[in-house]
Amino acid sequence: MPVNKIRISAVSYTNTKPFIYGIERSKVKEQITLSLDIPADCAAKLIDNQVDIGLIPVAAIPFVPNANIIGSYCIGSIGAVNSVFIFSKVPAEEIKSVRLDPQSRTSNNLAKVLLQFHFKVTVDFVTDASIATDAIVLIGDRTFGRRDDFAYAYDMGEEWMKFTGLPFLYAAWVANKEIPSAFIAQFDEALKLGLDHRKTLLQDLPSIPNFDLDDYLMHKLDFELTPDKRKAMELFLSYIEKLA
Repeated sequence: MPVNKIRISAVSYTNTKPFIYGIERSKVKEQITLSLDIPADCAAKLIDNQVDIGLIPVAAIPFVPNANIIGSYCIGSIGAVNSVFIFSKVPAEEIKSVRLDPQSRTSNNLAKVLLQFHFKVTVDFVTDASIATDAIVLIGDRTFGRRDDFAYAYDMGEEWMKFTGLPFLYAAWVANKEIPSAFIAQFDEALKLGLDHRKTLLQDLPSIPNFDLDDYLMHKLDFELTPDKRKAMELFLSYIEKLA
């Protein structure tokens, strides 16, 4: 076992629980120190070299020194994901103002890309929670069971698929330095172990009103890091550069 443990930051949301389940039940646990954070903090820690590997929002990857996506798994979806939303009081074509979510750079940028290039509207974006807006960006567990609280709910995974015909890659395992290939192979095995035991994990999760956790973890989320997801990431990053 290496003297210096590999420092890893992972997202604390339900979408990462299969990965954590696998890590905690594998030999790789002895080789790492693990912290659970909101997506923005995962990215900040990796950028600041406080960790060696982070499950970070893809919009943050260009800001990570020596960034390298590792392994075979990610947080993605093929169409609707049911946890990354623009919630709105008005139809998308009437949205004039949006409050962004402080927890994820990727979801905020995805909202901006979709509103400008897919819905083709000009929008003012704010971060101050005290300012009233037509719509808000909201992600993760805080969205569970909330669709009916708003007149309009736009699932950004679904809208991205309508816009591009591609899946979406929300977060990837990214290293900021060279990681031994043997460790990456063991890490992949740990992540696969967790994914293979999602049904077991679901038995231990509390039920959520108006939300199907089984459908979310088994069908809405897609954890394979495929060539199409990488293609989607490159396209998404290119759209970010074109934002007005």
